[in-house]
Amino acid sequence: MEENEANEYFETAEKVQNNEEIENKSEIDELEDRYKRLLAEFENYKKRSQKERDSLYGMVTGDVVMTILPIMDNLEKAADAKTEDENYQSGVKMVSKQLSEALGKLGLTAIEAVGTTFDPELHEAVSHVEDDSKGVQEIVEEYRKGYKIGNKVVRHSMVIVAN
Repeated sequence: MEENEANEYFETAEKVQNNEEIENKSEIDELEDRYKRLLAEFENYKKRSQKERDSLYGMVTGDVVMTILPIMDNLEKAADAKTEDENYQSGVKMVSKQLSEALGKLGLTAIEAVGTTFDPELHEAVSHVEDDSKGVQEIVEEYRKGYKIGNKVVRHSMVIVAN
């Protein structure tokens, strides 16, 4: 609705509030129609704005998580490394778990890989092996974990696929 139409609507609404007489039924009908259109446009604007905010939040969250994932990978490697200092290893595992939980609160979930069927939407095949004991396109090993937020893949799993 254009600005001048909105101004006309509000001027007529002021007349009604001031108990000034409206000339005829068609003018009332026109005002009701304008009101309903303005209300519908405002509702559409609110929905559109909410979608844009949600989309922006998802993009920003994905960017932040992508920046943090290499740090999480390195912490997991450090936690799995052999060391004689049990307290050190325990501390690294606690920090790794804490980071994983914090990212989980943002909606980050790991993509299942080993033992599942290869899905190009979720996995990136880096190698292929022949193994009669495995099914067709079954994932036998995962080089790098993949993650997603909701239905959006943040990072594909790097996997080895059999057969």
